[in-house]
Amino acid sequence: MDIVYIKGLRADTVIGVYDWERRVRQQLVLDLELASDNRRAAAGDRIEEALDYAAIAARLLAYIEESDFQLIETLAERLADILRDEFAVSWLRLRLAKPGAVAQAAEVGVVIERPEQP
Repeated sequence: MDIVYIKGLRADTVIGVYDWERRVRQQLVLDLELASDNRRAAAGDRIEEALDYAAIAARLLAYIEESDFQLIETLAERLADILRDEFAVSWLRLRLAKPGAVAQAAEVGVVIERPEQP
């Protein structure tokens, strides 16, 4: 399995459970690892055969910026659904961080892997 990755993708959105969080946009940071078989794309040197990380980034940024969830867990699951349904990614590891959510921490967040390894 080859892995295509995107690291440090930043987007602003409404996210959180507290009243003040519902009134402001906060920055989230997304890291992705996506399963891909790169041999075919490499053999032909054609983007049409590759996992298009620019298209993935654009789609996820648009979704995040329009979203309005309370939990980053919910947003992470929806992003995983997009990657699997729209980009046919068979396996992914997604890390979604919320910098500044806890004053004493650099960031908090979730890491999910789909499908989960047995």
